[in-house]
Amino acid sequence: MPIFAPLRLPIKRRLQTGAVLLWVSAIAICTMTFFYLCTFKYLWPLVIMYLLWILMFDQAPEKGGRRVQWLRNWRTWTNFAGYFPMQLIKEADLDPTKNYIFGYHPHGIISMGAFCTFATEGLNFSKRFPGISPRLLTLSSNFNIPLYRDYIMAHGCASVAKESCEYILNSGPGNSIAIVVGGAQESLTAKPGTLDLTLKKRLGFIKLALVNGASLVPTLAFGENDLYELYSANQKSKTYKMQQLLKRVAGFTAPIFNGRGVFNYEFGLLPRRKPVYIVIGKPIHVKKVEGSPTTEQLEELQKKYIDEVLEIWERYKDKYAVGRTQELRIIE
Repeated sequence: MPIFAPLRLPIKRRLQTGAVLLWVSAIAICTMTFFYLCTFKYLWPLVIMYLLWILMFDQAPEKGGRRVQWLRNWRTWTNFAGYFPMQLIKEADLDPTKNYIFGYHPHGIISMGAFCTFATEGLNFSKRFPGISPRLLTLSSNFNIPLYRDYIMAHGCASVAKESCEYILNSGPGNSIAIVVGGAQESLTAKPGTLDLTLKKRLGFIKLALVNGASLVPTLAFGENDLYELYSANQKSKTYKMQQLLKRVAGFTAPIFNGRGVFNYEFGLLPRRKPVYIVIGKPIHVKKVEGSPTTEQLEELQKKYIDEVLEIWERYKDKYAVGRTQELRIIE
C-alpha cells in the first residue's frame, strides 16, 4: 500500500514541492508548450524562424548562455533548496580576480545540488562567493530542445563543449565553470548510502585548468545519491548494455530509478526529502602552461585534485554521511 501525503500540509511545504516539480518537469513542460504553439498555423512562420535560429545561428550555448539574474534570484529556488533541505558549506574564500573550474561530485540521478548551487541563488552562491560568476555546464544536446534551451541558459547554463569552456574562462576575472565530472556513467552507480566516483579517466577538465590557468575547486555533495532509489543492472545484462549504447550514441544514459510523487511517498519522479550538504572545497591553484600539457603534468594535477576530494570526504563523512553503507570509492 502506498503512503499518501496528508491533505493538510503547511503552505511552505507545498511551495517547496512545487519548486522541485517545476525543475524536474521542465523538459516536459517546455516540449509540450512548443508543440502546443505549433498547432496554431499563424505561428508557423515564427516557429520556423526560431528553429532556424537554433540550428544555424545561435551561438549562445558556446558563449556562456544568456543569464537572466532575476530568474536566478527567484524566490522559488529558495523553496527548492528548502525541500531537501540543502546546505552550502564553504571552506575558503575565492579570489574574484581569478577563474575557477568547480568539479561537482557525485552526479546522482539528476544533479539536484549542482543546479541549486550554480544555476540559481537558492543557496546564495553570489553572496557567499562575491565576484564569482559560475556557469553550470551541460550536454550540448540539451540546447537542441526548443524553449528548454532558453530556460536553462537564462539560469546561466552553457554547453560543456571545449570551446564553450575556454570562452567562459577567458571572458574576464571571476568567470568560472561548474562541471559534473562523473557524467552519465556515474549516474548508473548512484545508490543510496554510497559514493562511487567516476574520476580516474576524467582528464579533460584537468587539461582545461592547465591550458587556461584556472584554479580547480573540488565540490562534494553529501546526500546527492540518497535522493532516489537506483535499480542497478548487472554489467552483463541486456539492460546495462542498452544503457551503455545510449551513452555512446547520445551522450546520456537512462538509469532505472524511483523517487516519490506529489501526493505519495512511495513512487514517482520527485526526489526524496533527504538533506544534501554541498561542500565547496579549497581551491587548487594552477599555473598556466604553454602549449599542450604533458602526461606527467596532467597526472600530477589529477592526483592533487583526487587527494583533495578524498580529504573533503574524510573531514565531513562522520557528520554528513552518518548512514553510509561504504566509504567513498573511485571506481574508474
